[in-house]
Amino acid sequence: MFSRIWTPKSTGSCWESTERLREALAPADAVVIGAGAGLSASAGLTYSGERFERYFGDFIEKYGIRDLYSGGFYPFQTPEEYWAWWSRQILVNRYERAPKPVYGRLLELVRGREYFVLTTNVDHQFQLAGFEKERLFYTQGDYGLWQCSKPCRRETYDNEEAVRRMAAEQRNMKIPTEQIPRCPRCGRPMVMNLRTDGTFVEDEGWRRAAGRYQDFLRRHGRDRTLYLELGVGGNTPAIIKYPFWKYVYENPEAVYACINLEGAYAPEAIAGRSICISGDIGGVIEKLL
Repeated sequence: MFSRIWTPKSTGSCWESTERLREALAPADAVVIGAGAGLSASAGLTYSGERFERYFGDFIEKYGIRDLYSGGFYPFQTPEEYWAWWSRQILVNRYERAPKPVYGRLLELVRGREYFVLTTNVDHQFQLAGFEKERLFYTQGDYGLWQCSKPCRRETYDNEEAVRRMAAEQRNMKIPTEQIPRCPRCGRPMVMNLRTDGTFVEDEGWRRAAGRYQDFLRRHGRDRTLYLELGVGGNTPAIIKYPFWKYVYENPEAVYACINLEGAYAPEAIAGRSICISGDIGGVIEKLL
């Protein structure tokens, strides 16, 4: 369907591309937002550097962990250490709002419009910023949910109260043993509800959100729909990027827009209806507003 020839990483100057995006947004009947890690990074939820060192300096010193991502896979020797790390990671990335108001400004951009959000982010920042829950699909999971490590049921469990207690009461990078979370159904250890392998639980809430997303796509499949991709990298392009290209290719009324600090591009087949902006997402949103 798509050739291997890409459009330039940005079409004209950033200002010109932003103006084209503004012109595409104005008459749009619907907006589908596809959000990746770059959006949260623009909002200040960085996984390394000063913020990481501020919250995890003790783990850095003891274990040599270099960033939040690799820390999530670190082979801690005990569950008390494991959950000391994870409770802190969940707290600062899921229950605290992002340092910069990028998500809130994005909501201002689409408020009053027909919109839906598909995201691979698991930090829940859309809801914290005020996006309607019924317009969100967190396809890869949620930092705020736990599941059974060997799923005995397709259920997930809210973790806010337990996480806050773990974070407050941990000492020397360990939580009290009695706080180690276990499945209320079978007693096995709990794990994060994140899509890392085949045990990921797609619970009833996940399935309802998936259905709402598919219904939104059906209703606006032939409309003047703007597919707005924000900060999507190359790790999982089949979730957001490739489908967006396909939807635009199949609908001559649709427009594809991509904003990415690491570089934005689109296939030649939809180049005439693509707007690619290589730059900071938050900065571009401010220009649009």
